[in-house]
Amino acid sequence: MDLDKKNLDFILDIPLQVTVELGRTKMLVKDVLQLNQGAVVELTKLAGEPLDIFVNSKLVARGEAVVVNEKFGVRLVDIVTPNERVEKIL
Repeated sequence: MDLDKKNLDFILDIPLQVTVELGRTKMLVKDVLQLNQGAVVELTKLAGEPLDIFVNSKLVARGEAVVVNEKFGVRLVDIVTPNERVEKIL
């Protein structure tokens, strides 16, 4: 096995955190303390909008929710360009 293959294998085994965000909101402490079972928290995204997909807290794609073997999943519909990533930071 050559050195490049070993380096690539090492990188491919690095774990990454993947997060899919349905939406966000801001709430006051008093409102959070009043939450109870059955409460609804309204999010900023509209129903049907693509979900944001983050890898290690960086936006990398957008997708739509799907069900796979009775579990939720996400189908990628758009990969974020490097320019878009920079714009999100600024």
